[in-house]
Amino acid sequence: MSCGSPHSTSCSDVLEAVSAYLDGETTPIDRELIAQHIAECWPCLHEVDVYREVKVLIARACGGEQAPAEVRERVVHRIRTVSIQWSVEYRQE
Repeated sequence: MSCGSPHSTSCSDVLEAVSAYLDGETTPIDRELIAQHIAECWPCLHEVDVYREVKVLIARACGGEQAPAEVRERVVHRIRTVSIQWSVEYRQE
């Protein structure tokens, strides 16, 4: 995924670190690089927002318990798939 613009941090690096970023588990330097990237890259911003929403929904549904990483990744993968399909269909209209 990419918006087509060059970035100092690649989209794949940002998406790999999104969980740690949202959980405040990145270094201050990495946090700044990721924040800068998502401020410039709409597709990555969208993915971060999706991941953030998934975390909120899981937390709400689990009463504060955290879902296993495998479950979170499956849910996020499915949402990305649906999101990509929606984006492709929306652009064709």
